[in-house]
Amino acid sequence: MNPYVLIILLSSLGLGTVLTFASSHWLLAWMGLEINTLAIIPIMAQQHHPRAIEATTKYFLTQATAAAMILFASTTNAWLVGEWEIHQLSHPLATTTAMLALALKLGLAPVHFWLPEVLQGLELTTGLILSTWQKLAPFALMIQVAPAIDSSLIIALGLLSMLVGGWGGLNQTQLRKILAYSSIAHLGWMVLILQFAPSLTLLSLFLYIIMTSSAFLALKTNNSLTINTLATSWTKSPALAPLTALVLLSLGGLPPLSGFMPKWLILQELTKQELPLSATLAAMTALLSLYFYLRLCYAMALTIYPNTLTAAAPWRLDFTIITLPLSIVTIMALALLPLTPAVTAMLTL
Repeated sequence: MNPYVLIILLSSLGLGTVLTFASSHWLLAWMGLEINTLAIIPIMAQQHHPRAIEATTKYFLTQATAAAMILFASTTNAWLVGEWEIHQLSHPLATTTAMLALALKLGLAPVHFWLPEVLQGLELTTGLILSTWQKLAPFALMIQVAPAIDSSLIIALGLLSMLVGGWGGLNQTQLRKILAYSSIAHLGWMVLILQFAPSLTLLSLFLYIIMTSSAFLALKTNNSLTINTLATSWTKSPALAPLTALVLLSLGGLPPLSGFMPKWLILQELTKQELPLSATLAAMTALLSLYFYLRLCYAMALTIYPNTLTAAAPWRLDFTIITLPLSIVTIMALALLPLTPAVTAMLTL
C-alpha cells in the first residue's frame, strides 16, 4: 500500500475514535464510528487474497448492521423522550437496542460469531488494530450508556462472553482464532464489572490492549500462524520464546504476571457487591481460557518441530524488524502486578 494512503487511513482511524470520545450527541458518535469502520476496510483488504476480502466483507456487514441499530436506538430515544444526548438515553427499548448494537460492534457473545472468522482472514498487524484500537470507541459509548441498562442484562452478556471465549478457543489450532476467542473472554470480564466499577473496566481494557499487542507482535516476529509453527520459535529466537509463553500466561491471568491484576480486582469488587455466584462463574470460566493458553505454552516450550516436513524451517530472524514496541509492551505485560496497590489507590480517588 502507498505510504501516503496508509497515513491518511491511519489518521482517519484516529480521527473517528477521537470524534466518538469527544461527542455527547448520538449523531456525532455515530459519525465517528462510521469513519472508524470506513478507514480500516482498505487496510483489511490490502492483501488481495480471497480470505482477506471475505473477512473485510463480513466485517463491513456486521459493523453496518450495528451502526444502523445505534441510529435506530438514538432516533427512538429522541422520538419518545425528546433527547439526543448520549447520557440521556433512558427509554428501555432504546437502551437495550443500543447495548446490543455496541455488543455487536465489540464482538461480545451472543453476537460474537463474526470476530473469529474476520480475524482469521487478516494478517497479524491488521488483526492487532482490530483487536485493540477498534474496541476503544464502542467501549467509550458503552461506559456512558451502561448506567441506564438493567444490570442483569450486562452481567448475562459478560458471563456468556467469558464462557464462549473460553469454550470456543479449546478446539482451535489457528493462533488468530485463539486470540479472537481470548478477546471475547476478556471483553466479558470488562463488561461484567462495567456498572459497578467503570474504572476497573478501563484498567482491564488498558492491560488487555498491552497483553494482546505483545502477543500479536511476538507472533508476527516469529511468523507463527498455527500451533505447529510455534514449535520453531525457540530455534528462530531463543530469547523471545519464553517471553511469549509468559505473555500468554499473563493473558490467562496467572500471578505474578500483569494479567492477574484486573481479574483479582474484578473478583474482589464482585464479592463486595454481594454477587458471589457471578464471581464463582467468572473464576471457573477463567480456567477454560487458561487451558488453551497452557496448550500454546506447551507447544512452544516442550515440543520439537517435526523434521519430516518438506518445507525448510526459517532458522534466522530478519534483523530489520523493529523490536522496540514489542520490548516495551512485553515488559508491561509481565511486570505491572507490583503496582497494584498504587492502582487501587488511584481507583479509589
